[in-house]
Amino acid sequence: MTTVLKDYMALTKPTIMLLVLFTGAAALVVEGSFLREPVSFLLVMVGLFLTGGAANALNQFFERNIDARMSRTAKRRPLPLKRITPGHALLFSITIGAVGVLLFAWVFNWLVASLALATILFYALIYTLLLKPTTPQNIVIGGAAGAMAPVGAWAAATGEMAVAPWLMFAIIFFWTPPHFWALALYCKDDYVKAGLPMMPLIKGDNNTRRLMAIYSVIVVVISLLLIFFGSGWFYFAIAVLLGAYFLRAVWVDRKERTENSAKRLFAYSIVYLLGLFTAVMVDQLVLRLL
Repeated sequence: MTTVLKDYMALTKPTIMLLVLFTGAAALVVEGSFLREPVSFLLVMVGLFLTGGAANALNQFFERNIDARMSRTAKRRPLPLKRITPGHALLFSITIGAVGVLLFAWVFNWLVASLALATILFYALIYTLLLKPTTPQNIVIGGAAGAMAPVGAWAAATGEMAVAPWLMFAIIFFWTPPHFWALALYCKDDYVKAGLPMMPLIKGDNNTRRLMAIYSVIVVVISLLLIFFGSGWFYFAIAVLLGAYFLRAVWVDRKERTENSAKRLFAYSIVYLLGLFTAVMVDQLVLRLL
């Protein structure tokens, strides 16, 4: 029974979902109202997990044959390992997605429910079936789905839009290409097997690294703009420090152009994003205590 639960949990891509929940929680901390309502805070996290997990599970359902050809996924994901049937995976995906959307609509508001449903459909259908197999810009456009957690969390708390969650969205959106292209640089053989037009295969390593540098500068600049929309100087200082190291990692990778330098950049990009959103939460919590 434990193994079965682990396999179904693996369909949600739990590592990615940790980042989604973390960035969604950061938006709730910045907005602040649910800090006094821990049950509501928790229910937003549950809704984000169910809807985000549904999108990821549908992605695995549609890409099960591709995953079976890639060494990075063939021995890790339950569908190519035949631990879960495609029919059961599809039913699981639709069920948790529907429960998540209904939870948002019933407990919170239709704005967040609509955003959650649109995100599921965009990631599972537009990105997975249309963009990913046809354009090297797949990661750029598809990154919008993974960046929606702060916007959705803020909408759940307020029923409205605001600048701060959209800046958080922009941070994740522009962070996604250098993060995933670093992975693509050292997993090119897998993408060749899968027949996916990832940027290094279509435009070459040098052009990919040039684009990564451009996106990295953009994300660092955007991260500093939060100082004008509620964050304090502690966050700003940490953002400058983390950004400097991030740009240095990008520069080192462009200079060395090795598999190891791409791996180091990929690993640090995760540290960078987690560090930024940890800083914004700590900053807001300290400001509220003062």
